[in-house]
Amino acid sequence: HVQLQESVPGLGTGSQTLSLTCTVSCAVPPCTLDDYSWGWFRQAPGRAREGVACLSSGSTSKYTAELARGRFSVSDDKAKNNVYIQMNNQKPEDTAVYYCGRGRNCWCSSTYLEVSEFGAWGQGTQVTVSS
Repeated sequence: HVQLQESVPGLGTGSQTLSLTCTVSCAVPPCTLDDYSWGWFRQAPGRAREGVACLSSGSTSKYTAELARGRFSVSDDKAKNNVYIQMNNQKPEDTAVYYCGRGRNCWCSSTYLEVSEFGAWGQGTQVTVSS
C-alpha cells in the first residue's frame, strides 16, 4: 500500500517561485519511484481535476501540460522518494488544490496525464496565488 504526502506551501505571488514536494512511502518497504510514473494535478473550485505535469518511471521522460509549460517543471529525488514540482511566474489562475499521483503504468505523455491513468493520490495541498 503506497502513501503520497504533499507538502504544505502557503501563499504565493506572481513573482515567487513555489515548490511542492510529494513524499512517497509504502507500508511494506522497500518503496521506490522506479516502477511507476508520477504526476501532479490540480483542482480549482467548481472545476474538474486537471493534469499539470508528469514524470515517467526512471525519469526518462517528462511532460508538462500547456497550462503550465514554460513555467512549471517536474523532477524527482529517488534517494529521498520525493517528487517535486517547481512553479515559476505564478498567476492567480494557478490557485487550486494540488495533488500528486502515482500512475497505473510507467509512461508519461499527454496521453497518460489523465486522472484515469493514476491510481493513488495524496490528500492535496492548497496553493493560493495573489495578484
